[in-house]
Amino acid sequence: MKKILHQLIIFGMIALIGQHAGLSQTYRLASPSKKTVVLVKVNDKKELVYKIEQQGKPIVDWSNMGLGLQKQVLGQQVSILKQQKRTVNEMIQWRLGENAKIMNHYHELTLNCQSNSYPFQVIFRAFDSSIAFRYVLPKPTKNQVEVIKKEYTTFNLIQNFTLYQYNEESVFKPTLIDSLTKTSDFPSTLTHEKKYLSIGEADNRSYTKAELCKGMEPHSLGIAFRKDSVVFDREFTTPWRTISVASSAVELHQFSDLAFRLTTAYNDTIPNWIKPGKVLRLSLNTKDGLAGVDFAAAHNFQYIMFDAGWYGAEFRTSSDPTQIIPELDLHQVIAHGKEKGVGVILYVNKIGLLAHLDEILPLYKKWGVAGFKFGFVDGLSQKGITWLNYAIKKTLDYGFILNIHDNYKPTGLSHSYPNLLTQEGIRGNENAPDAFHNMVLPFTRYLAGAADYTYCYPNSIKSFSNKLLVSRGQQLALSVVYFSPLQAIFWYGNPADYKNEGEIEFFTHVPTVWDESRYLQGEIGQHISVARRKGTTWFVGTATGFNDWSGKLTLDFLSAGKKYKMSIYEDDENFKTIHKRVMTIQKNSVVPFNIKAKGGQAIILEEIK
Repeated sequence: MKKILHQLIIFGMIALIGQHAGLSQTYRLASPSKKTVVLVKVNDKKELVYKIEQQGKPIVDWSNMGLGLQKQVLGQQVSILKQQKRTVNEMIQWRLGENAKIMNHYHELTLNCQSNSYPFQVIFRAFDSSIAFRYVLPKPTKNQVEVIKKEYTTFNLIQNFTLYQYNEESVFKPTLIDSLTKTSDFPSTLTHEKKYLSIGEADNRSYTKAELCKGMEPHSLGIAFRKDSVVFDREFTTPWRTISVASSAVELHQFSDLAFRLTTAYNDTIPNWIKPGKVLRLSLNTKDGLAGVDFAAAHNFQYIMFDAGWYGAEFRTSSDPTQIIPELDLHQVIAHGKEKGVGVILYVNKIGLLAHLDEILPLYKKWGVAGFKFGFVDGLSQKGITWLNYAIKKTLDYGFILNIHDNYKPTGLSHSYPNLLTQEGIRGNENAPDAFHNMVLPFTRYLAGAADYTYCYPNSIKSFSNKLLVSRGQQLALSVVYFSPLQAIFWYGNPADYKNEGEIEFFTHVPTVWDESRYLQGEIGQHISVARRKGTTWFVGTATGFNDWSGKLTLDFLSAGKKYKMSIYEDDENFKTIHKRVMTIQKNSVVPFNIKAKGGQAIILEEIK
């Protein structure tokens, strides 16, 4: 009996030691360069927690992970059962982006876990200066459904960072996270001295809209659901949560394709019918439609668009997107566009889309329509986001390019659906943003992906002073700084009024997708300078916020041994028009600039053959 008791005591001690070892084991995943590390463990409360270090220093301290289901919380009473690791190192060829070649190199760790008896996985990816993770849940048993009522992911930061708080099309409000009272959209940018963080989301196909909120601990952030819970009846994968670290504001842009890289690739070559370009919005009548096609062709615009109203009042259920208002001979305009190489994009509101999508897809294909603009979609709920994923794929299958407007924001889905060229989810020119807002956008919302800013450049008839709070030069510069494969130019203007050819000449030349991009200088909310290359020609956009900005551009990105014609477009002294200067330069030439507050400068550098 004593021997048996002695054996039981020994076995119990071994079990306790094994349990303690399981609790204290830390799983480590380093990035390819080893400078970015995520650590994962089960703490002494049996909670799943993670920590992020950059070059050996903590960025995110031990923080909780987990999801609140109907009957339990995944992330509590956790055991880690198994780990798997792999490495991916690939070069993505992409003709619709800021760079034609995108390096995707990361290390991956998958942890098989269980909370009590409920199994789940957490997948981590470590990129140089970025960490991403997501949850994978099993299919519910016995034909039941499961509900994610809350996400318990937290971000316990090491300092009281300033967060640039915003929601969809709102203004930005720099706020200390310990003083945060509102939610903030993904991606959100945070700064503290020389540290810059971006907390983002990738691959949201059927989740709800999640936002950052103030956490329970000092200097911490949590996650709040905007509108509803998440219901699933099959194996379910949540969106990626991402944390990226930079030592300067412009360095943040090495992550502007992170959501793209985290999303499943389109399984074929990008079809030739998917064409980027500049878009001209037109009045809803035949005369302006035909004249708009001619203007677009003469100014190197690839598309015209008919916005809300072409099939009737957009918010009335009686309005039918299969019918065209009498004032517009759409078929004549489409035919004229085909003769001139200009495609026609049609706007359809959510009401019309939900009622008629399966009907209008083959119909618009028969008409010869090039693309859709979706309006007033639901990008806030699981139902709305799930439907949008379905609708994006349907437009791809039928051969339409797509622009989604209003509250929808990108999470990298263009990698799966290359016809999704752009989306709004941004406070653009139609909402009269100021110069500060314009200088925050490149370091915040544009880190998620393309955005349709809807420029409203002045013309000889209208100044749009109620909409345009920055200079003409800044408008030109932003068409380089801001990325969107579809750029809507002259948003409120009638093409017949644009007699100022010298001013709008730059828009004729600037492309919308690029072979190479370099963020040269910049600080969030203050100023920015970006250089982008298409073929052998470089374009540079430089703009400033509420203060004058003087500096120098060193043209070290040009090809050695080549000479370039440099055309500089800049504001006159009174912000009344655009002046153009032309000179010859070469690699490493230094070009000084002196830009007044709210102003900008745009440059074209053409290789001399």
